[in-house]
Amino acid sequence: MSNLSALERQRSIYLSGVGGQRPPIPTDLEALEEAARGHTSRSAFAYIAGGAGRGETIRTNREDFSHWRIQPRMLRDVSQADMKTELFGSTLPAPLLLAPVGVLDMVHSEADLAVARACEATGIPYIYSNQASVPMEDTAAAMPNTAKWFQLYWSKSNDLVASLVQRAEACGCSAITVTLDTTMLGWRIEDLDQAYLPFLRARGIAQYTSDPVFQRLVEEYQDDPDTPQPKRRLSLSLLKSVYTMMRTYPGSFWGNLRSGRPMKAVRTFVQTYTNPALNWDQLSFLREHTSLPIILKGILHPDDALRAVDAGMDGLIVSNHGGRQVDGALSSIEALPRIVEAVGPDVTLLLDSGVRSGADMYKALALGASAVCIGRPYAYALAIAGQTGVEAVIRNLLADFELTMRLSGKRSIAEVKDDFLIPRS
Repeated sequence: MSNLSALERQRSIYLSGVGGQRPPIPTDLEALEEAARGHTSRSAFAYIAGGAGRGETIRTNREDFSHWRIQPRMLRDVSQADMKTELFGSTLPAPLLLAPVGVLDMVHSEADLAVARACEATGIPYIYSNQASVPMEDTAAAMPNTAKWFQLYWSKSNDLVASLVQRAEACGCSAITVTLDTTMLGWRIEDLDQAYLPFLRARGIAQYTSDPVFQRLVEEYQDDPDTPQPKRRLSLSLLKSVYTMMRTYPGSFWGNLRSGRPMKAVRTFVQTYTNPALNWDQLSFLREHTSLPIILKGILHPDDALRAVDAGMDGLIVSNHGGRQVDGALSSIEALPRIVEAVGPDVTLLLDSGVRSGADMYKALALGASAVCIGRPYAYALAIAGQTGVEAVIRNLLADFELTMRLSGKRSIAEVKDDFLIPRS
């Protein structure tokens, strides 16, 4: 990791301004969203920015951070500060990870590779998306010195689950994050209004098309005779969709067109992708197939947290999937204190959904999280400025957090976690 000092970050921005150079992206992480709108297609922006239903959970994720107040302390000698933190036996430069975000090729041609290079440059871990645009092996090669995790969507095929996990181990991932809250897609009205799901165009399925078990499933695929196939009229939109599918799928465009394999792969993916039958008993299968730490993502209820601990899981990510699954769900920051109270201080908890500032990071850690994850902000930055934008998001957020920490009289993550926030009356 290079040059993550908050004061150096500030100084470099101000000095660049003397020569008329402004930051490559807005330093306000919330302002990134509007800035990114003009750098993406309408369907891509809707897919990333949108949430379930009317977006109430997205709004609540942000608003509920304001329910807590930081009470700064003075004259503490904060001339030095250490943001390093321990997570599952590894020392991280700061309590921050990049959450899995799928289909990044919708916003930038280098997609996951640009994000991986930004993580390598800053030392911040990257959780690879199960719905990535680039196979995990290629992404891992771009960040040989930085921690990486793999996000698992548990499909209907346990053979595929085992294969993905084994590949994650082989390419150097140090943890498996199982996303629990997406056993089916939420009612996402922005995507529905666009009638757009990228996977149907072979986008965001690179982890599958690069997997030998999935390729075997493609060979075995048969259309369900009881499921009527939609009749489509030839149109420019259909031709564009077919073109995207042939271009995105591995292999040559004309070879893909002749074989028809991309369409068969998409149908196989649709048939196997979500698994509404997933239940607690199946976690033992995963434990049998990996020695890596297993972290459950999507926990919001204290009873689920306790059950995860009883099942031998290594950690939890308190998350509502960025408000993309259940409209009207409680926010992650609201759920965090009750989960901490239920499982105690020895269980590793991360917080995801709604983090947009250094103060948000501070509050999450003070309430019991060991680290936080961000998703949409780095996707927006990727759309605007590629790898440079992602690096800027990371450096800006950590500079903001470091200044919040030091100006509040704290010199280490341990001191932040010992802080007492004041509930807003």
